[in-house]
Amino acid sequence: MKPWIASIHAYVPGKAHGEDGRPLVKLSANENPLGTSEQALAALAQAAKPSDYPDPDSKALRAALGKVHDIDPARIICGTGSDELLNLAAQAFAGPGDEVVHVRYGFSVYEIAGKRCGAQVVVAPDADYGTDVDALLSCITERTRVAFLANPNNPTGTYLPREEVARLHAGLPSDVLFVLDQAYAEYLPEGLDDGGLELAAKYDNVLVTRTFSKIYGLAGERIGWATGAPDLVGALNRIRGPFNVTSVGQRAAIAALADQSFIETSRQSNATERARFVTALGGLANHGLRVVPSEANFVLVLFEGTLQAKAAMTAIAQAGYAVRHLPGQGLPNALRITIGTAQQMDDVTQALRVAAENAR
Repeated sequence: MKPWIASIHAYVPGKAHGEDGRPLVKLSANENPLGTSEQALAALAQAAKPSDYPDPDSKALRAALGKVHDIDPARIICGTGSDELLNLAAQAFAGPGDEVVHVRYGFSVYEIAGKRCGAQVVVAPDADYGTDVDALLSCITERTRVAFLANPNNPTGTYLPREEVARLHAGLPSDVLFVLDQAYAEYLPEGLDDGGLELAAKYDNVLVTRTFSKIYGLAGERIGWATGAPDLVGALNRIRGPFNVTSVGQRAAIAALADQSFIETSRQSNATERARFVTALGGLANHGLRVVPSEANFVLVLFEGTLQAKAAMTAIAQAGYAVRHLPGQGLPNALRITIGTAQQMDDVTQALRVAAENAR
């Protein structure tokens, strides 16, 4: 085994069971609690011919994406979730002796992607769990080849506004690839846009990635996409899996794109329940609970009083729910909690309230 592979800590998915093996409702993986649109479900139910390979270029899906987002399909590449594309970006442009940079508390796949290709991973200091543009730029050296940024960020939910994203890109050398991970972009309210797609259309060193795993409710089908300059897309096409998106997945994604009313319903439901949950947890601030401001479909709850994150996670599990504890990402005293239905969030709130009172 190569030493840089040996140094990787494998990705740990959100739990779906308690310590005793009991099944729990997953609020640990940022899945859409409303499920999947009826149109996409109908597409999934259509008969397929599994003996045939899928379209290797996802042509119909790229055309549908281009229509929705006003992008030339030739500037789009599809992948096995956006995870594949994030890994390919590092693999195509970095290697031993190079550096890959991401912000502290960034998506854990960035470190895996960097180490997987033998590059050194550099972690920039955060600004109260958010992105500090100046700190990130100060980490750029002549060895830097890729800079990753999730916006909104996972697992913190923080959001970097358009002006700061533009400033970050402007501060990067032209030979550094800026990968802007917009996995949660569809959850942003109307009018809030970090300008990433515009940067990808204008500059040769910007790659924007997105996914169908979150608001589109197709996590099980593993479908992602990215857009950038033709040379960037061409580089990733050289090394991606040749049949990386299944026939059924391509068909379901096209149907999901056509059902934007489901996306709007999901966005509004998330905004409503997230606001209710944050307000409710605000009532527990005197117990040391603090919520990091989020624009995603989850919140990061910090436990800065007598109630500790692990004890809170146990209390939530006893109420029937799994949430995400991330000590491996430097967040031992925080929980990332996916925004679910009204009843689910009320149950989690009550579990935290009782646990906080008992921890006094």
